Amino acid sequence: MKNDRINEFLASRIAENDFPSCVYLVGEKKKIVYTDALGLAVVEPERIKAGLDTIYDLASITKVLVTGLLSAKLIERGELRLDDPIAEYFGEFATSDKGEITVRRLLTHTSGLTAWLPFYLITNPEAEIPNAVIEAIAAAPLANPVGSTVVYSDLNFLLLGFLLEKIYAKPLNEILKREIAAPLGLKDTFYNPPANLKPRIAASENGNRFEKNTCAEKGYQIRNPKSEIRNRMVWGEVHDGNCYFMKGVTGHAGLFSTAAEVFRIAQQFLASETILFEPETCRLFRENLTPGLNEARSLAFQLAATPDSTASDALSKDSFGHLGFTGTSLWIEPETERVFILLTNRTHAHPLPFVLLNSVRRRFHELAQAELKVLSPQS
Repeated sequence: MKNDRINEFLASRIAENDFPSCVYLVGEKKKIVYTDALGLAVVEPERIKAGLDTIYDLASITKVLVTGLLSAKLIERGELRLDDPIAEYFGEFATSDKGEITVRRLLTHTSGLTAWLPFYLITNPEAEIPNAVIEAIAAAPLANPVGSTVVYSDLNFLLLGFLLEKIYAKPLNEILKREIAAPLGLKDTFYNPPANLKPRIAASENGNRFEKNTCAEKGYQIRNPKSEIRNRMVWGEVHDGNCYFMKGVTGHAGLFSTAAEVFRIAQQFLASETILFEPETCRLFRENLTPGLNEARSLAFQLAATPDSTASDALSKDSFGHLGFTGTSLWIEPETERVFILLTNRTHAHPLPFVLLNSVRRRFHELAQAELKVLSPQS
């Protein structure tokens, strides 16, 4: 059911042009407590209202729902260890500066790798992926010494995605189907959505204006058309430029889903609800693996103990969550077994710069917790 206070708040943010649409979901254990859809999932070239079945480009939430989850499954099985050097899998990293990068460093963003690179510009367009991307990451200078600080980086999860494909001997989209979608009965969670579902998909940016500007600011030469920077409405295809360059299937971005199916995957990180893990494995998602550093990070997730996290003070400090550039958000509170999902398409029908949604996310969590307390005063 919808919640009037949450609806009123999110409708006000749509009216202020923060984003054209949203679907929210607040769940507790197995139950969806509050959910609704507001606004227009597509404003141009046509107008389509958002519904509970609207499919959103989850962007970096892919990092936790696919790559983090699959990494934890391999760790649980003993097929992968947190302290395995990445050089054991990719020899390009057996160097004096990168030899200490481990699976743990990648999962907690403490590898020292730079935050982002436009692989569609710096790799040979004729070279084979992923080899060309792996070589480019290995050749790039570190931004910081390994283990010294948390620097959120797409490169960490690109490498982890390639690592998963190496261990499973299958592409990520096939691993997703077999290991996650099939056992959970998911129908609307995938990479590269089928073309016939386009009317149900929330549209994104008109062209890759943001990435194009970022490339220019960093001094990269744009080489259309081989650059893969699009000059059309991004709708029904992944927004992230690197993921698009890599055919829509990567460890850092590319997943599409609905709020209800995100909730189904999110339950797998809760010890009492999971069917994909042994309950003990779920501690990896709430345990601080970066004590003393600038961010509190667990396996793939940020913890609410991080200063100024979007969880807000309404969520317990061992809550864990992740955001997506397109305007998506997922937070999980293990203490109460509550899940908070807010999916928007802030990059659609909006001039640059896009609205920073951190305050919106915090207020959503505050309202949701307050309304849950009304339902269960003892909680």
